[in-house]
Amino acid sequence: MVRRIDLTGADGVRLAAWEFADPPKGPGDDGAEPVQGVLLLHGLMGRAAHWADTARWLAERYRSVALDQRGHGHSDKPAAGPYTREAYVADAAAAIEQLGLGPVALVGHSMGALTAWQLAAERPDLVRALVIGDMRASALGAASQREWESWFGTWPVPFATLADVRRWFGEDDPRVERPNPARGAFFAEVMCESPDGWRPVFSPRQMLAARETWVHDAHWDTLAQVRCPTLVVRGPDGELGRAEAQEMVRVLPHGRYAEVADAGHYLHYDQPDGWRAAVEPFLAEAAPTP
Repeated sequence: MVRRIDLTGADGVRLAAWEFADPPKGPGDDGAEPVQGVLLLHGLMGRAAHWADTARWLAERYRSVALDQRGHGHSDKPAAGPYTREAYVADAAAAIEQLGLGPVALVGHSMGALTAWQLAAERPDLVRALVIGDMRASALGAASQREWESWFGTWPVPFATLADVRRWFGEDDPRVERPNPARGAFFAEVMCESPDGWRPVFSPRQMLAARETWVHDAHWDTLAQVRCPTLVVRGPDGELGRAEAQEMVRVLPHGRYAEVADAGHYLHYDQPDGWRAAVEPFLAEAAPTP
């Protein structure tokens, strides 16, 4: 079962949320009692469908919902934005409230993880537990933003086929150090067919606008305000270094650390079994089901 749920975010932006499996029955005989909820937040350029496998194993114990954030997937992509931190956090809060999931376990990847911990700090009443997937707390700086702008300019769009998408992002992209089929598959998920070939479902300009609002700042102060149990997860080949991850765990009042062997930035795509082995026991303890 795949079910789309239409929601309304900040400023009236229409958001699409997705359930990829039926949730378990509640503790009541008729299943009327609510089960613990999990909200999954993808990273920059991602989409809810990237969480499909994770959402399905989570659905064995939780009601798991993945959100297409503004500018991504099937949600609205307003030309004028806003694509600010405040807008993304407000959208996530609105989703939790409209879905009736709170207090929820938040699982975020990259930018989605930043949104998750900012929401946990701002609205502790809505968040029971938190998983941070390969997201740095330190500032990345103006040079990083310029590199991303240049990188978008190297994309050979339109791609003739999805196979070309997988090959370019998995092998030919200058940012790829060695062949990475999981990365190619990740980007194939965010392409749509147009009359002249395959193009991203998002606007690179809007992605840069969203990124501009957080790359210049460090986020340690907000991290220190997160009071719920929090798991920081990284891969050896990801963007979050071990030393910084361990410092994040130290700063968090209730932080824990996990590493997914042989994984890069796209943890849940690179090593789905290792990702599950890291996250599942944490959620079982931090967000137990009846």
